[in-house]
Amino acid sequence: MTGFLGSYLHQLDEKGRLALPASFRRAAGEAGFVLIHGHETALLLYPQAAWGKVEERLAELLQRQPESKASVLRLTANAVEVTPDKQGRILVPERLKKAAKLDSEALIVGVLDKIEIWNPELFEMTTKEARPGFEQFVRQILV
Repeated sequence: MTGFLGSYLHQLDEKGRLALPASFRRAAGEAGFVLIHGHETALLLYPQAAWGKVEERLAELLQRQPESKASVLRLTANAVEVTPDKQGRILVPERLKKAAKLDSEALIVGVLDKIEIWNPELFEMTTKEARPGFEQFVRQILV
């Protein structure tokens, strides 16, 4: 898999279904996804293979830091497995839509091994701010 790249603005229908870009569905394969509210302002959508790695890290964390159990529970309690239907749509449960402040539109953003689902306005506010050191970061990574 080359990873998830790019961003796509899509509509949420009246039932809370969101169409995933065909390239993202192809990159993930047939196994489906895990949808989770793991970021303050966005939902995270992991293909099953990538989610397996997250589960391993969570299990290790629980072993090394038992006091993290409440955080792990909070994270996993709202996770849901989703499989695109024949039209490539996933159902975003109401509680997750509310958590990410999604209304009628969602920005679907590829972030290498996962997909983030954002309220377009929140994404714009988060990413438009100039970050000190961004040019140095780009040169370090891309050159």
